Amino acid sequence: MIDPLRERGLGADPVCRVLELSLSTYFARKKRPKPARGLRDEQLMPLIAQVHDESGATCGARRITRALQRKGVGVARCTVERLMAELGIEGVIRGRRRRMTIPDPAAPRPPDLVDRDFTAERPDQLWVADMTYVRTWSGWVHVAFVLDVFSRMIVGWQVANHMRPNSRWMHWR
Repeated sequence: MIDPLRERGLGADPVCRVLELSLSTYFARKKRPKPARGLRDEQLMPLIAQVHDESGATCGARRITRALQRKGVGVARCTVERLMAELGIEGVIRGRRRRMTIPDPAAPRPPDLVDRDFTAERPDQLWVADMTYVRTWSGWVHVAFVLDVFSRMIVGWQVANHMRPNSRWMHWR
């Protein structure tokens, strides 16, 4: 960061003063050799990008790691993952991502009766509800909760598994 400013004609001393860094630390860091990890990363980054490009930008970290190891380059998968993130590349994700809820922009929205103020002075003054779905081994399960805002405790809940229509149960306080 300091070197580009020095190339513009600024001295290292005023820049270090603004950054609250001692001048001797700056020059000591410049003399110090690059760390081994940084040197290794510089060697691996072009190889990772090359393997990724050769695959048509489809390979992920596991396949790139295996391809590099076949070429005789010993590298860990976590290293490939980290360097892929730095390079901004990723593999193709198999399968179709399912979107469960597609909101209709023209659909009416329920009114906000509490004006986004989720505070209560006493128990049972304000209850809020939420409904979500959870994927389980047997399929999607819909879960509804009613919370008391004052105590943050669950007042009631209901679970509905649409794969098994008779498996509905409800609990209220």
